[in-house]
Amino acid sequence: MEAIAISRFKATCLRVVKQVQRTRKPVLITRFGKPIAEVVPLRTPKRRKRWLGSMAGTARITGDIISPASDIEDWEALRD
Repeated sequence: MEAIAISRFKATCLRVVKQVQRTRKPVLITRFGKPIAEVVPLRTPKRRKRWLGSMAGTARITGDIISPASDIEDWEALRD
């Protein structure tokens, strides 16, 4: 792991962050030779292989869903 002094990090912050993003290797920031912080690459979440069916099991049917369809002849809109 690369280590850099905090004064150098302040001067080249954007370059260090881009380097960490590109190489995926962390950089240790030191002050008077002692570690004070670490810049690490962001963990990217794993993508699902399929999005179809990803919501399966997340909904529940409560009540009767058949009855409203059986009363279709009672609707005023269909009488005309």
